[in-house]
Amino acid sequence: MNNKIKEYRKNLKITQDDLAREVEVTRQTIIALENGKYDASLKLAYKIAKYFGSAIEDVFLFEEE
Repeated sequence: MNNKIKEYRKNLKITQDDLAREVEVTRQTIIALENGKYDASLKLAYKIAKYFGSAIEDVFLFEEE
């Protein structure tokens, strides 16, 4: 699943560490999400989208296989 986490994060000028603390995960999780190596759980996707003030669909780009 692709996402726009890095884009949203850069627009707010926050670090990966800052975002990780806000959504209660490790910095490594944010790195893996941004690099497409890890798909967020629904709960984490919700937390991230809420933090950015956006809908989940705007941050996470789901493509049916």
